[in-house]
Amino acid sequence: MVLLMTAGSLCAQNNFRGIVKYKATSTGKVDVAIKPEQSELEIKVYDNKLMSGNTVQNGLKTISATDLSQAIAYLAANDIELESYSGDGKILVRSEANADSLKSIEAKDEEPGHYYYEYVDETKDILGYTAKKLIVHSFDEEGNDNPAVCWYTTEIGPEYCLLLGNVKGLPLVYVQNGEGGRQVTYTATEIVKGKVKEVEFLPPAGYKDMTDEELEELGKELNDAFELLRE
Repeated sequence: MVLLMTAGSLCAQNNFRGIVKYKATSTGKVDVAIKPEQSELEIKVYDNKLMSGNTVQNGLKTISATDLSQAIAYLAANDIELESYSGDGKILVRSEANADSLKSIEAKDEEPGHYYYEYVDETKDILGYTAKKLIVHSFDEEGNDNPAVCWYTTEIGPEYCLLLGNVKGLPLVYVQNGEGGRQVTYTATEIVKGKVKEVEFLPPAGYKDMTDEELEELGKELNDAFELLRE
């Protein structure tokens, strides 16, 4: 179970409560191996809150819950202590997106390796919702544009979806371009109304806050510790 954000987030655009289910497929020139357990994605929605896996978004705020307790307990059982961390491994990382930074994605940027969003005045029906057109322009290292057409709705969730592409609305078809002609497309296959409760977005008990930087350092220390065990 993961957590509910504090007050101060953006107001809900609507009061949709339910689950949006996606199928991930490789759609580029170069095939991307997608494991069966990674080919399906669910985003739970409760007004302006979104939840996918261990991450919850409320407005522009997100909190991710990470449980490293088994790894830390395993090291302790092998008499290996971490130098910079003494907790049980149940960690929360909080972050908040900058609205101006999200809007800046719409600024035309044709530099090699960069991308920008072009919101287009065109709509179509997807799964009973009005979907709006979005073109993601992404430029490879040679400066070639690799545009991808996406579709999103503003009828579900908060103003921006931070869990899937930082799109201004909830993506129903989202194309993610990678390097070397690789591409993964997330397509909404079903929208189920209801079946979510606000309690699902409440924080798990016993988790403690940590910054992204601190979690990264802990990850490095864990890797070093396991390398030591393998020697």
